[in-house]
Amino acid sequence: MDATTSQQLPVVVVGAGPVGLAAAAHLLERGLEPLVLEAGDGPGAAVGRWGHVRLFSPWRYDVDAAARRLLEHTGWAEPDPDALPTGAELVRDYLAPLAATPALAPRVRYGARVVAVARDGADRTRSLGRDRLPYRVRTVDAAGAVADVLARAVVDASGTWGQRNPIGTSGLPAVGEEAAAAAGLLAGPLPDVLGADRAWFAGRRVLVVGMGHSAANTLLALAELAEAAPGTRVAWAIRGGSPRRLYGGGAADELPARGLLGTRLRDAVEAGRIELLTRAAVERLEVLDGGAAVRVTGSARRDGVDGLLDLTVDVVVDATGFRPDVAMLREVRLDLDPVIEAPAALAPLVDPNLHSCGTVPPHGERELAHPDAGFYLAGVKSYGRAPTFLLATGYEQVRSIAAALAGDRAAADAVELNLLETGVCSTDLAAEADGAGGSCCAVPTGPQPVTLGVGTPVEVGFATGVAHGRSGDGGCA
Repeated sequence: MDATTSQQLPVVVVGAGPVGLAAAAHLLERGLEPLVLEAGDGPGAAVGRWGHVRLFSPWRYDVDAAARRLLEHTGWAEPDPDALPTGAELVRDYLAPLAATPALAPRVRYGARVVAVARDGADRTRSLGRDRLPYRVRTVDAAGAVADVLARAVVDASGTWGQRNPIGTSGLPAVGEEAAAAAGLLAGPLPDVLGADRAWFAGRRVLVVGMGHSAANTLLALAELAEAAPGTRVAWAIRGGSPRRLYGGGAADELPARGLLGTRLRDAVEAGRIELLTRAAVERLEVLDGGAAVRVTGSARRDGVDGLLDLTVDVVVDATGFRPDVAMLREVRLDLDPVIEAPAALAPLVDPNLHSCGTVPPHGERELAHPDAGFYLAGVKSYGRAPTFLLATGYEQVRSIAAALAGDRAAADAVELNLLETGVCSTDLAAEADGAGGSCCAVPTGPQPVTLGVGTPVEVGFATGVAHGRSGDGGCA
C-alpha cells in the first residue's frame, strides 16, 4: 500500500469513553475520518462500572469542546454546569447522546475488543519502509470472530479499567490471589457498597487494600454501612507508613469536598470504626471453608508496632490502582518509561512519586508520540500506572493529536487549557462541601486559565496542606 492510499484510511480510536469519543470529535473537525472500536456494548462501558460514584468535577469541566459543538447541532440540553454528575449520569447525559450524533453514530463499532496492533505486514523488528506502512488493528467480537482493520494512525484511549494492580507485594499477586478471586472473595475497586453490592458486605468482615480515592470512597461507605448493619467490621491496609497523603490538609485544602473526604476518613479511623494497618505487605490469601472466608497473611504495623499480618475476613477489596495493557501493543515500537509505563516524555510530568492529580501540567502530542509515527496512547492509559489523570487534560491530549495528524503543527504545540485546580477524582461527599455549591472543583475564583506550549514544566495545582505525590506519605516505605 503506498503512502497516498494509506492516508485515505481511517484513524482508529480504541475505546468509546470520554477521551475516545472526544478524539473522534476532534478528528472530524479536522477533516479526518475516525473509526471508534469499543469492546463494550455501548459508550462509556467502563464508566458505567462505577456509575454510582459522583465526580469531584462539575459538568462544566466534563464535556469536551469539540464534542459539545457536535451535540449542539442535535438539540442536546447541556446539564447544569455547576452540578456534579455520577458516572451513570455522565454516560446517560453526555456520552450516550454524543455517540448517537449523526456524525459519530456510523463511526462507532461496539462489541469490537482490540487485542493487537501492529504495522501491516511488519513485526516490530522490521525497519525498512516501516513509516510508510499503515496499522493493522485486530479485533475479536463476543462470539470470538476475528476481524482486522487497517488504519493510517491509531489513538489508544482504551483506559486501564479491568487491569487492576495485584494485592501482593512487589507488584506481584499474593500467593492464592487468583483462587480468592475465583471464589468470590476478592472485590474490585469501587464496589457499590450501599447499593447493588450491599448484601456482599453487610454484616461481614471486610479488608480494603489501597490508598487512593477509590479506597477512601469504599471505606467511608463501609463505615456508613456498619452503622446500619451490625457485625460489619472494616480493616484498611496501606503499603505506606502513613495515610497523611490521602487525609489531605483538612481545612487547609482549597477544595472543601476533598478536604472533607480526608477529614471524615481520618475521623472514622481515629474513632475506631476503621482499623488501620500501615506498612502492610500481603503475602498470601488462603481460601477457607470452601469459599466462606479468606485468611490474609503477611506483615503490617498496627498501633505503631511492626508484626505479622494474620486476618480472616469475608471480603477483600482490591483498591490498589490499575496498570495499562501493553501486551496488545508488543508489535508497536513504543518508548515507555521504565517506572510507570507512560510515554517517556510524559512520565516525569505525571509520576505519582512527584505529583498528585492537581499538579500534572498540560501536555500534548509531542509528549505522547512514539517511535512508530501515528500511534498514540491517550487518556488515562497514557499515564501508565500513575493515578494522576485529569479528564480535561485528556481532552487536550486528543485535540493536540488531531491537530498534528491534520498537519497543523502550530495548533498541536499550542496547549491551552482552562484547568481545574485538581484532577477528576471522585467522591460522593462532594455535595457536603461547605461553601462549594456542592462541587469540590468549584473554587470561589473559578477556573484558572493556563496558556503554555507543550513541554513547559509548569505545575498547575493548589495547596492540599501536604506535600504532593508520595513524598507526602510521611514515612512511606
